[in-house]
Amino acid sequence: MTAPAQVDLWLLDARAPQPALDPAVLDAEERERAARFLREGDRVLYTVAHAALRAVLAARTGVPASELRFERAPCPCCGALHGRPRLTSADGPEFSLSHGGDLVLIGLAPPTVPIGVDVERLPGAETVHETTASLHPAERAELAAASGGPSPASFARIWTRKEAYLKALGTGLGRDPSEDYLGETDPAALPEGWTIATLEAGPTHAAAFAVAAQAATFTFHAL
Repeated sequence: MTAPAQVDLWLLDARAPQPALDPAVLDAEERERAARFLREGDRVLYTVAHAALRAVLAARTGVPASELRFERAPCPCCGALHGRPRLTSADGPEFSLSHGGDLVLIGLAPPTVPIGVDVERLPGAETVHETTASLHPAERAELAAASGGPSPASFARIWTRKEAYLKALGTGLGRDPSEDYLGETDPAALPEGWTIATLEAGPTHAAAFAVAAQAATFTFHAL
């Protein structure tokens, strides 16, 4: 029997002081992207997220954070180089980064084991109403069966699981969100060979990870 894949996770609040992080490790492209955000909160969130990712990967690989180099894998939909982000070194861990609302979520998995993570602030009722129609039919039924109908929390739990899975595939929303079941009530209907897990992210956010392994264990870490 194959051992479960070990998933390592970091969940940070971008509003809190992060003395372990040094924004100077970001490369020119990251600094340019951060500067393009109009809202200071968005710039802070992006900067904390990418500095934290570099710190985590530096600790795992032994390469200084400022010297890490990234590339994109081929997209499974079209073959262009905008699929999953990865380190240019072939033996590096698989990783995924998400930031939404006030939180940053980072996930690491063993080499060659694709992983996706997603964290989102709970949406408003209008977003739930508009986006539910794009879900898998069984996910829509799952939400409709809840007492009071779809709620922001129940919708966000499914949506973050879906985003995490699509990020791990490398397609993002280039793959139709209605194609795959990522709900919580029918584990047998989940994509074969994958572990999908909902994570605790507090009362105002939802989070999840997806990893291409039949079984997985996960551990939260602090920076």
